[in-house]
Amino acid sequence: MKITIRKARKEDLSTILRLRDDARRIMQTTGNPDQWPENYPAKQTFERDIEHGTSYLCEEEGCTVGTFALVPGPEPTYAHITGGRWIDEDRAYYVLHRVASDSTAHGVFAAIIDFCKSQSDNLRVDTHRDNAIMRRLLDRHGFTYCGIIYLSDGSERLAFQWLG
Repeated sequence: MKITIRKARKEDLSTILRLRDDARRIMQTTGNPDQWPENYPAKQTFERDIEHGTSYLCEEEGCTVGTFALVPGPEPTYAHITGGRWIDEDRAYYVLHRVASDSTAHGVFAAIIDFCKSQSDNLRVDTHRDNAIMRRLLDRHGFTYCGIIYLSDGSERLAFQWLG
């Protein structure tokens, strides 16, 4: 089956929140209970993504199987990186955020990455140290570990970059 990607609309919000909640449950059962606590990312974050045109849905045969945000940089929390450096610090980049998918669907992350790579040749993403699934997927899709960044609340995240 082919996964298609389209911009999310306001009426998609409940589906996005369901995917977020499903992703949180998967994270909790796979040793990553802290990355997305209850009601995080917040509903307002997804509403803002939709409003700014940076929220996307992945669909397969009429069913929504994934969501993500592809946001143009600069990302404020990426300004300072420790324990390494960005591969390319000068070129414009996009940031992949808020990836969530239906646990029964296959190939969603590959479709997301293919789409993102078609939009930019410089992608950055961060993830929680305990998110072994995302770390494995990033490695499989050619992302390079660059160092550690800190979110605005002080939480540590592992930072990755892909250059085309």
